[in-house]
Amino acid sequence: MSGLAEARAPSLSEIEALAEDAFARLPDEFRALCTGVRIVVDDFPDDETLAEMGCESEFDLLGLFRGIGLAQSGEVSTGQMPNAVWLYRRPLLDYWAEHDETLGHLVTHVLVHEIGHHVGLSDDDMARIEASSDLG
Repeated sequence: MSGLAEARAPSLSEIEALAEDAFARLPDEFRALCTGVRIVVDDFPDDETLAEMGCESEFDLLGLFRGIGLAQSGEVSTGQMPNAVWLYRRPLLDYWAEHDETLGHLVTHVLVHEIGHHVGLSDDDMARIEASSDLG
């Protein structure tokens, strides 16, 4: 019980490390489609993102892909922010506390789902990729 007494919520950098580990475990062909995609971890989405996504609470969004996805085949314009997957620590931790899965599995799931939007994959494709990872 002493370990629990000293336990604390994972930090932004610890969630980022989980995401980097999850990404490294994904199939090579999937990761090859993600050239230039950054993984960014923040506590919550900003107010603009919450409004844009129609969220009622700052806990409604676990992650989000921002940028021009491969599925849209858009050209990068000058001044455009780089493609990024945003993972939101506090909503992830809240979801994790209420469900029976590991934090590593949850981070993997959200990461694959958001990158899947970038590359235009179906839900079935994303489920197969997630299942093929060591954490899936």
